[in-house]
Amino acid sequence: MTEITCFKAYDIRGQLGTQIDEDVCYRIGRAFAAFLSPHRVVVGSDVRETSPALKQAFARGVMDSGADVVDIGQCGTEEIYFATDRLGADGGCMVTASHNPIDYNGLKLVREGSRPLSADTGLVEIRALAEAGDFPEAARTGSLTQLDHASRYIEHLMGYLELETLRPMRIVTNAGNGAAGPTLDRLEAALHKAGAPVEFIKLHNDPDPTFPNGIPNPLLQEQQPVTGDAVRAHGADLGVAWDGDFDRCFLWDSDGTFIEGYYIVGLLAEAFLKVRPGERIIYDPRLTWNTIEIVEAAGGEAVQSKSGHAFIKQRMREIDAVYGGEMSAHHYFRDFAYCDSGMIPMLLVMDLISRKDSSLKAEVEKRMARYPSPGEINSTVDDADTAIARVLAHYEPDALTVDTTDGISVEFADWRFNLRKSNTEPVVRLNLETRADPELMQRRTDELLALIRA
Repeated sequence: MTEITCFKAYDIRGQLGTQIDEDVCYRIGRAFAAFLSPHRVVVGSDVRETSPALKQAFARGVMDSGADVVDIGQCGTEEIYFATDRLGADGGCMVTASHNPIDYNGLKLVREGSRPLSADTGLVEIRALAEAGDFPEAARTGSLTQLDHASRYIEHLMGYLELETLRPMRIVTNAGNGAAGPTLDRLEAALHKAGAPVEFIKLHNDPDPTFPNGIPNPLLQEQQPVTGDAVRAHGADLGVAWDGDFDRCFLWDSDGTFIEGYYIVGLLAEAFLKVRPGERIIYDPRLTWNTIEIVEAAGGEAVQSKSGHAFIKQRMREIDAVYGGEMSAHHYFRDFAYCDSGMIPMLLVMDLISRKDSSLKAEVEKRMARYPSPGEINSTVDDADTAIARVLAHYEPDALTVDTTDGISVEFADWRFNLRKSNTEPVVRLNLETRADPELMQRRTDELLALIRA
């Protein structure tokens, strides 16, 4: 038995050579096929130098188990979700390390309908099978087919825009030398062919596995000014940047100010409810008041779910929600197999500000003032459970409500906070918001951090 250490709660990630290599990916391919008994599996990979070889190793494992493989080439994670669903495949695998360091890589696995495979829904069993390595000989070796599925994907993306009402706009895009660049080029060509008055000013658009401008992770403070400065320099209407496999989307307003993902959730919820009133919207417990208010004012139903893509997707399917959003910049769509996309949010924002003859700045500025938040703050602690218990004991006696859906969410009349622990490290994550009171926000934040770090 061979121990495999790259399995995480939601995907597979590890350091090249020590935790993940071609042999590990081959064994995972065999185990994936043993677990699902698929007939056809879709595979794709990001721009990292090792991704094609790891993809081929996984594909060999699947084919040696008797299943056929469809390779859609270099792509984003959402293109694997889309192809797996639309082709009616029995599973899919994206080889990507997204925003992890350059010496890392990994796999994201889905089953039929692009349903996620996580620790609760199959990854534990797949790991055990891969470690045991006791694979039966298949009656046949599966085939490998190369397929360009990009045109169908772009056609689907275009359906999120009302081209007749789209107003002229200039958008700075930053692909971070990741997988988003070629997809953006194809989307731009489709927009121009349709006569859409949109100009993209592209930064770091060419895929480059050496990541000369840094690992694509727009949450890093040192990367955010690059997009923001370009927005100001070009007088753009907004800026958009993506991580390496572009399943997360980050936005800047016309002033070049980075917009926290929390406020984008409310914006996208409104975008859907304007054309589909009465629908259900999923939100996570970390920051909630802005989203709930917008959804209810627009005639929708706001439904809470535990954070994390597997939980969000499951809850969306259970109640047939049209959209789900996390403040971490993951956005999920019913018409996209209930999966997350980094391209659709940009298109919905373009469509919404055109319909309202407004701007991203105008739409989020008032919401940020109404529900100010310092953003997520991480604290390293000796024992996460002890830190959370200490905080709960301090605040629970005076709280209006305490919710334990995901960590602890403690609510008062004019402020609330959520405190949850990391799945992988001794870290607790604090999120807090107030009702139009920045001074109270800062005071309560300082108070909580002192208690957490005591």
